[in-house]
Amino acid sequence: MTTVAGTDPAPGVRADLAVAGILTELDTGTGRGVIVDSPPGAGKSTLVVRATGHLTAAGHQLMIVAQTNEQVDDLTDRIAREHPELPLGRLHSSTVALPERVARHPQVSGSTRIQALRHLPVVLSTAKKWSYVSPDTCEPWQWAIVDEAYQMRSDALLATAPLFDGPDARVLLVGDPGQLDPFSTVETDRWRGLSWDPLLNAVDVTLSHSPDLARHQLPVSWRLPANAAPLVQESFYPYYPFESGTGPGDRRLSFATFPHQTSHVDDVLSRAANSGWGYLELEARHTLDHDPEVAEALAATAARLLERGALTDGSLLVEDRIAIGAARTLQVNAVRRALAERGLSRITVDTANRLQGREFDVTLVWHPLSGRRDLSAFHLEAGRLCVLLSRHRYACIVVARAGIRDVLDRHPTTRPVHLDVKPKFPDGWRAHQSTMAHLERAEHRIKAI
Repeated sequence: MTTVAGTDPAPGVRADLAVAGILTELDTGTGRGVIVDSPPGAGKSTLVVRATGHLTAAGHQLMIVAQTNEQVDDLTDRIAREHPELPLGRLHSSTVALPERVARHPQVSGSTRIQALRHLPVVLSTAKKWSYVSPDTCEPWQWAIVDEAYQMRSDALLATAPLFDGPDARVLLVGDPGQLDPFSTVETDRWRGLSWDPLLNAVDVTLSHSPDLARHQLPVSWRLPANAAPLVQESFYPYYPFESGTGPGDRRLSFATFPHQTSHVDDVLSRAANSGWGYLELEARHTLDHDPEVAEALAATAARLLERGALTDGSLLVEDRIAIGAARTLQVNAVRRALAERGLSRITVDTANRLQGREFDVTLVWHPLSGRRDLSAFHLEAGRLCVLLSRHRYACIVVARAGIRDVLDRHPTTRPVHLDVKPKFPDGWRAHQSTMAHLERAEHRIKAI
């Protein structure tokens, strides 16, 4: 890896140097753990896989914690492929069957009992399953890796921490600080400002007790194209600068066919192909969360992508590589119905919560503030908008009703201030203003009015 004097290192060089520094920290650090902050698509899972191989090669046994069974199975599959000689344990509940991508690896052993797996170099499971393991039933681990640590609630960390407790125990916390915060369906105000607030994420609660932990950052997003990284970085990661791993023009969205007569949908597709962003703005109107016209516009746009033979760097775009994201489940259901009427069943349609961690070639977004006459903390959540706008590799198309900037101006943020609670930054109101200022540019916006 060489660089030319007087120039910045290439993105790949910067990423390799960052990972090398993290692995060195694992060997030489003297603190109780290491925190790694990562922007979308920067290789969190790749880092976990490399750290696993690095620590086990040094003779350490480790437990790996992720937040969902899907995440655990993906990690198990990736570690098994990268380290085919490394025995792995997959701890799971009695209601979970190992998927084929995990069961196909001969070195992976699955069990519902930790006693059957504790002797293995690596054991993986969800935070919830780990919380049922009593430290009295097995020897504690010296090393733990927590993946998607910003999605893990502090009460889940509290239930899991005794398994890697001890004077020499250390933890690697890897996560994306811009994603959705943990949530609860019950009121948690009684714990606000306390270091053991159960709604704190695993990183924040760890730092509240050990503020001197080493902290690193992955500097390159390999998912977001060059025309998307600046907007996402400025709006959601103002204190975590990163760049795209690709340069301008490295990724290209094009179409195999060109219509004789174009519609608003065709126009916004052209905007997205040229600039990476498309914003289809419908007529201003106050609506309920369920807005049939927005659902129809999203379905029509997705269908038109396929009808025109969209190409990603010359490869035909298929349904499985398209996603439509929304804030509410009823919006998701409305879009699914509109797609079903067109015979489209393999396009992923889901809420931001369920799209976290996933990646697609082209995404379409139902803007959370579309048709709103007022704003709530739910709709203003910066992490929700960040997830929706950062799943794509080629282009993102946002559909919304006109008037979002007006409602933002009428309802400045009124988030309450709590003692001993650090303010959330970027604030959701600021993040929405920043993204709308970008989307409303002429090279992105099409007014369907």
